Order: sequence, then structure tokens, then C-alpha cells
Amino acid sequence: MHLFKYAGNALHCESVDLAAVAQLHGTPTYVYSAGTMEANYRRLLAALPGLDVRLCYAMKANSNLAVLRHFSRLGAGFDLVSGGELRRVLAAGCDASGSVFAGVGKTDSEIRLALEAGIYGFHVESEPELARINHIAGLLGRKAPIAFRVNPDVDAGTHAKITTGKSENKFGVPLQFAAQAYEAAARFKNIEIRGVQMHLGSQIATVAPFAEAVERIAPLAAQLRDRHGIQYFSLGGGIGAVYRDALASGAQAWWEGLPTPERPLTPELYGATLAPALRGLGLKVLLEPGRFMVANAGVLLTRVEYLKRGHGRNFLVVDAGFNDLVRPAMYDAYHEIVPLSRDPSRPALTADIVGPICESGDTFAKDRAIQQVGEGELLAFMSAGAYGFSMASRYNSRPLPAEVMVRGTSFELVTARETFEQAVANERIPSFLK
Repeated sequence: MHLFKYAGNALHCESVDLAAVAQLHGTPTYVYSAGTMEANYRRLLAALPGLDVRLCYAMKANSNLAVLRHFSRLGAGFDLVSGGELRRVLAAGCDASGSVFAGVGKTDSEIRLALEAGIYGFHVESEPELARINHIAGLLGRKAPIAFRVNPDVDAGTHAKITTGKSENKFGVPLQFAAQAYEAAARFKNIEIRGVQMHLGSQIATVAPFAEAVERIAPLAAQLRDRHGIQYFSLGGGIGAVYRDALASGAQAWWEGLPTPERPLTPELYGATLAPALRGLGLKVLLEPGRFMVANAGVLLTRVEYLKRGHGRNFLVVDAGFNDLVRPAMYDAYHEIVPLSRDPSRPALTADIVGPICESGDTFAKDRAIQQVGEGELLAFMSAGAYGFSMASRYNSRPLPAEVMVRGTSFELVTARETFEQAVANERIPSFLK
């Protein structure tokens, strides 16, 4: 579900006309729906009734301070993977005691910062990392709460660049060695064994990989509960978002006639499949969703610069580039692209929709049919709330885009567009070149 829809022929976010946002704040600009984020949060929690569930939002998907504050006020903790992300949690005025720290390369300073902030758990990726955490905790006179990330060797059927739960991936401890790793952890005096974690990857479209992974990890979780008194089982994240026909999916009606295997994975199917095995463990369940929470809650507004008609191919050139939204270039990802002002009387145009960057890879869509639009008209890239701004760059010396959040009838700027002066503020010309 999301709250982007046409009111008449004007695309709205909740009750805000997106053309008004573009007029006030320019383009490219990300726009987020607070109401959609809240609906996604509540829907996922409701899908696992009868369980003690904590949702730790995977903030790498979108780490805007306003987004973090919004989820924190709803009751979420955070899944974070760097000291910078932890500092963002604190800067947003959020409590880190409900958050978990993942990642294969935690540094000394990051571990120290997390311990001082009272992190709920470190998700440990290796025994050398465990030893380092123990050492730093000892220096601080603390016990560090940990859970090993256990790799179940399950193929989630997702893109090769975002899979994390197979044996050849860099993440986690192999399942067959996990019990041994916990026994080693029990011998460290500055370690508190608190849970067990798994993570299969991102944009998972079916429930079967989750079911297989839980089936593999659940016996270990029961063993760790009995032997080490663990408190929680973290399932990680990975529930996919709808990208195709995303505008229609606001009502979800478009897939109701499809056979179950062809429908998008929903929280309800996820919960109904996994809850029976989880209830039997009697442990707190941690969920670490990112993309599901924010992808359909955001769009990227862009302006048409040129319609370039070529020999056998048209190019619609927009002012957003892959520095603003890299997913199509990096993952061959699909985003629905729609006009902010639709006109059913206009003919369709088939074109490659491209940005201004000096690389052929700066292409958002090939041979895409879209309402005929011209210079100065506005488009929206749907489902751009996850891994959009958080992966943006300054390539071609282009400024980072603006971000806006909508609630009902109001909208506010939550990130001002970067100025040139801000972009070069930390650069220096050395004395030998003066």
C-alpha cells in the first residue's frame, strides 16, 4: 500500500499536489509519504500476532533524520551498519538501546561508540570480530551484548549483488560452525550472549527462502535458548517492494486475480508462514526491514529537459541522473515513470528515458511507453524511497538533491538541495600549487 495517487489528473502524495512541491523546491527532489511509512510499519507488526516482535528499521535504505525520527516515534529501533549510521540515530534524537549493529568490518571506534550508546546487540560476523568486541568492552568495563549472524546457505533468488545468505557470500558464520562459535563466545568474560541472527538478502519475492532458512536455524535457536539463555531470534530483512505497476499497487487490486505464486510477497503471507515455527521457540522476534518500509513511500521528481528524436529511437532527457538514483544503472532495476499531470488525450511516446550524465549507463528506462511530454514538464520515478538518496553521489559535480516529507495536506523540506559551496567546503588546494 502507498498514498501516491492521481486526484483528477494531478499526481498527489497523500493530499499534496506534487507539482506544488516541484514548483517550490525544484527538481530533482525526493518526496516521502509519512503516512505510507506508518502504514507499512503497522502492517508488518500486525502480520505476526501472538509474538513479541521488535522492528529494527534497516536505515541503509533511507537514513534521512526525519525518516528516522518518524520510525522511532512509532516504536521502531534501527538496524545499522556503521558508526555514521549510529551517529544519525543519535542526531535524530532517537534511543540506540533498541537497535542492532551489523556489518562485517566494524572498527574499534565504531564498537566503542556503540557500546557507549547502549546498543541492544552486535550482530557478529566472525570470531576475530568477537575477540575485538570483547577486548574493547573490557577496556570500557562493560559487557557487550552479541548475536552471531548465522549464514543458512539459502538461495533467496534475488539479484547477485544483494544476496547475503549463501555460503559464498562474505556475511556471517556458517551454520555448521555456529554452535562452536557460541561456545567460544561463552568463554569471553566481556561478552553477553543475547540472540541469534540470519539475513538472506534484499528484494526477496517469495516466502519459500525465509521458510527454509527459519527451518534450518530454529533448532540452533532452541539449543542456544536452553544452553545460553538467548533472548531473541532476528530474521533480518529482505521482504521485497513492488516496483512494476507501482502506482496501481496503492490499492493492491491489480494482483488480486493472480495465482498465489505470482503475487508479490506480502507481510500477511510472510507472517502466516513463519509464525508457527517462531511461536514454538518462545523468543523475542526481531525484524530488520528496510526496502519494504520506504521504497513505495517515496518518489523522485524530475523535469524534462529535452525530447531528442533520433533515427529509430527517441530520447527523453531529464534533469535527474544516476548520481541521484543509481538503481537502474547499478542493478538494472525497474522504476515506473509517470507524468505529474496526465492527459488521456495525448498520444503515447516510446523513448529511452535518460539523464544528463556523460555515460550511456545514465539510462532509467529503454523503449518505455509514456504519455507524450515535452520540455519543462514533470515526471515522477515511483518506488524511489529506498536506496535512492542514500546511494546518491556528486558525480559530474552535480549537487545532492533535495528531500521533502509529506503528512496529510502539508509538506516540509527535510534536506535542502546541496549548494556548490557545500560540496567543495572540505577541499583544499595545497600550498605547493598556490
